[in-house]
Amino acid sequence: MKVFSLFRRRTGQDGGRSGPVRIGAAEQSLVRVTLNGQVREAHCEPRMLLSDFLRHALGATGTHVGCEHGVCGACTVQVDGVAMRSCLMLAVQADGRSVDTVEGLAQGESLSDLQAAFHRHHSLQCGFCTAGILMSCDDYLRRYPQPDEQALREMLSGHLCRCTGYSPIVAAVLEVAAARAAADGDNKAGRNEE
Repeated sequence: MKVFSLFRRRTGQDGGRSGPVRIGAAEQSLVRVTLNGQVREAHCEPRMLLSDFLRHALGATGTHVGCEHGVCGACTVQVDGVAMRSCLMLAVQADGRSVDTVEGLAQGESLSDLQAAFHRHHSLQCGFCTAGILMSCDDYLRRYPQPDEQALREMLSGHLCRCTGYSPIVAAVLEVAAARAAADGDNKAGRNEE
C-alpha cells in the first residue's frame, strides 16, 4: 500500500536527509483511483477531501455531502471494498485504491438487487441519505450475508435519515439477504445434482 505524506524530503548534499518540507498551499497532487471499475485521475490540493474530489474533480455526484464531520453517513463510499465516510478521508489517501460509489451499484441500465429492493419497499423519500446507506448496506451484506435485524439496525444507526425512517430500509435489506441465500442454496443444489 502506498503511503502519502504531506511532507517531502528536502534534497541536498546530504542525499535528501535534511528533514521534511511542507507542500506549498498552491501545489497539487495527481490522484489516481479505480472509480467503479474504471481508472480515473485528476489533480487536487493535498487537503481536498475524498468527497469533494469525487464530486468536483471526477463528477461522481451520487456521493452526497451532509455534515462534513462523519456523523450523517450521506457521503459513504467503499474504499477497497470497505464502507468509509468520504468526508473524513483526504483524496490523496485514496491514491492507487479502488473507490466504489452508488453509481457503480447498478449493472448497466438495471438496478442492483439492493437498489430494486429499496424501490419496492419505498426505502427512500428525499433520497439525500440513500446513496450512503446503500453503500453501507452493500458492504454489510458482503460481510454478513445473513444479518439479524438487530445487528442491521445497529449498523444503520450510523446513518441519519429524517424522511423515510429505518423500517423500510431494514425490510429491503433483509429481503435481499433472504433472496441471495435462497439463490445460493439453489445454486448449490444444482451443482450437487450434476
